[in-house]
Amino acid sequence: MKHVFALLAVAAMSACAQSPDAIAPVSMAGAYDHMSCTSARSTLVSERQTLASLSAAQRSAVMGDAVGVFLIGVPVSSLSGSDKEGLIATSKGKVTALETRLLRC
Repeated sequence: MKHVFALLAVAAMSACAQSPDAIAPVSMAGAYDHMSCTSARSTLVSERQTLASLSAAQRSAVMGDAVGVFLIGVPVSSLSGSDKEGLIATSKGKVTALETRLLRC
């Protein structure tokens, strides 16, 4: 019985939303090489704001999953679509690619 409970706990925790800091960026190398320096700067400012907003939502999802797993054993936020992991990975990739583009300005 102890083993069944342990397996269920591991399964529930593996479905939880990840912290925004733990999410790796998607590679977008060269995606913004065609962009002018002025456009890259303004796009970077906008994308950083998007990333900050997504990260705040993800932190909320992490907290919701932790509470859900603690109270009912289910990662509620992840199952309800509140997990923003894919969007954060993409946004981080954009920020990295834009920063790389601006190094050549």
